[in-house]
Amino acid sequence: MTIRFLCAVAIASLACGPAALAGTPATKANSQPTVTYLAPLHALNTKVTGVETSGEARFSITGDTLTITVNAEKLPPDMMHLQHFHGFKDNRDATCPTEGADVNHDGIIDLLETEPTSGTTMVPFHDDPVSMEIVRDTYPKAGADGTFQYQKTVSLKDLDTAFAKAFGDKELDLDRRVVFIHGILASTKLPASAASLGTIPAQVTLPIACGEIKRVQQ
Repeated sequence: MTIRFLCAVAIASLACGPAALAGTPATKANSQPTVTYLAPLHALNTKVTGVETSGEARFSITGDTLTITVNAEKLPPDMMHLQHFHGFKDNRDATCPTEGADVNHDGIIDLLETEPTSGTTMVPFHDDPVSMEIVRDTYPKAGADGTFQYQKTVSLKDLDTAFAKAFGDKELDLDRRVVFIHGILASTKLPASAASLGTIPAQVTLPIACGEIKRVQQ
């Protein structure tokens, strides 16, 4: 919606160009800059999922407004998928895991094996990110075609406050985080060595896509 609005304004002044269409930082009519961060998503654990999950996570900040948008495809269909950004409490740069993260050599990269490179689960992308509640049943559900589109707008101040309470850091530092999408069909067989959190089945938390968040340069 923001991009369409910007282009409409630009067309009126004969100045609508590719930069606006590409989501680069722009200025609204009220002079508040929009800063955009992107995380192209690439597939993980394809031997288990049988698909090459892909997509994009976009974070657009204008004033006190943060809009989180995630579009994903080639997902295990007809199921809910957890999605979050992960990172380190000490603000080290998080990165997506490589095949070397499979330290127990069971052929998959489970959630706990992502922690050395990607850190811990931080902000959830469901109906209420500010709640910081990880266990929730309102994450997006992939349709029969294996796609979902998620978008949520929140108060940046409120999310900063919740984030500081949870992690002792007042800054989201998006460009130090990574986005994960999780989840495979409950019927999928996994080795007993596949680790998860507590009693949550590994099928629910298994990472199937990851992307490193980077600010779009002006």
